Order: sequence, then structure tokens, then C-alpha cells
Amino acid sequence: MSQAPGLGIPGILRTLREYLVFYSGLGLLAGISLLWSVLALPLSLVLPRKWKKQTGRMVITMGFRMYLQALSIMGACRFELKALDTLQGEPPMIIAPNHPSLLDALMVISRLPNLACIMKAELVDNVFFGAGARLAGYIRNDSLRGMIHLAVEDLRGGSHLLLFPEGTRSNRRPIGTVRGSIALIAKEARVPIQTVFIETDSAFLTKGWPFFRKPSMPIHYRVHLGRRFDPPTDVRGFTSELERYFQSALAEAKLPLFPPKDVHSP
Repeated sequence: MSQAPGLGIPGILRTLREYLVFYSGLGLLAGISLLWSVLALPLSLVLPRKWKKQTGRMVITMGFRMYLQALSIMGACRFELKALDTLQGEPPMIIAPNHPSLLDALMVISRLPNLACIMKAELVDNVFFGAGARLAGYIRNDSLRGMIHLAVEDLRGGSHLLLFPEGTRSNRRPIGTVRGSIALIAKEARVPIQTVFIETDSAFLTKGWPFFRKPSMPIHYRVHLGRRFDPPTDVRGFTSELERYFQSALAEAKLPLFPPKDVHSP
């Protein structure tokens, strides 16, 4: 990010510190993920089947919680996530947040240990995340039919399911197009959908943000709960209703612009 002329030594030092914090944060996430993948691989071979998911999900929750705490201590981010704690111990349901940035899943998982997650197939095959994701029983998204079947099965087994209604990061404000898979899974599993709202004051890691581009710090994230919908009976009608609800509820929320207006600045 370019600096204004005459910024002075204090400004230069602050910028250098932010770069140090930024790359330290990326390195810490990579290190935690790789270490857990190395440990998860042998655990998947020796743990009894009934303990695999529980162990895998608990460790990932603890790891992400420590990572977010580290970001807070370093001054990179400020998180308000306590609203998610009220969902612990609740019956099976779909947790449905809006999806402004790549940190959204980490924030939700860090507070809910009994959580299944639908992931891109390339992440499940990734050296940093794959073994840990497989041990935790996370669900690949490369087959729609298989994804829905496994998600319904997991919910019937007593888990929560993290499912972003858009299926990907938002490509417009306040929310992109909601996909019908969330309604279909909720209908088949006969579980409610708990909406969650994520607000942020930064476009960091939103759609179109280069992964290694440093943002201004600290970044603020706030999570609060929305309406809980009963299991739907009409998939198409409910999908439209859910999209309208998100658009209305997030109309005044603190969200970045799409695409980030300064994403191409030097």
C-alpha cells in the first residue's frame, strides 16, 4: 500500500509493524494448519471411528480460537464473537452466515466444536488442511448429490452444519444470490436454519482481494444472531424468502464495498 509523502518516521514505523504483524499472522495460520495435518494423519489410522470426528473438530476449534486470539493480541484484528457461544449445546441446525471474507468460517468454527463444515474439494485435498478436514468429517462440495447426502446424515447424527447460503464469498452488497441447497438440506434433515450476521469495516480477503495484500489494521469483526427459521417445506419459495431476509437485515450493516474500491491500488 503506498504511503503519503511526508508521512514521517512514526508512520513508517507503524507501516513496518503492520507488515510484520500481517506476515506473522499468515505464517502462524500456515504453521498451525500444517502441524495439525501432520498429527491428524496418524490419528485417523489409530483412533476408533466414533472418536475421529469429535477429536478432529475439537482440535480445529481450539486451534482457530488460539489463532484468532493471537491476531487480537498482535493488534491485527478485534473480534466480537460471543453471540455464537449461545448456540453451543443446541439441537442440530444449519448455521447460515453471510460471507464477506475468508475469515468467516474460522470465526464460526472457533466457537462451535460440534460443527460440520462444507469445504471446497481442493481444500480437502490441500496439504495444509486436508488431513485435519478429513479427520473432522468435513464435507467435500465437488458432488452436489453426495454433499447433500453427507450433510443430512451429519445433521441427523446430532451435529451443527456450517453452510454459507451464497455458497461462496459475497460478490455484491449486502449479499449475493442464495442457493437452494441450504433449503433442500434443511428440508431433508428436518432441522431449522439459524441465520448469522457478520459485519466488518475492512475489505480484507473479500472477493477480489489479493491474498498477500496487507490491509489497514486493526480490522473489526462483529457477529450477531438473526432469525431462526423452521425447516422449510417449499425449497424454492424458502430460498427466495431467505435471500430477501438477508438483504433486509443487512441493509444497514457495516460491510465492505464489492468489489473493494482500492483493491488495485499500488
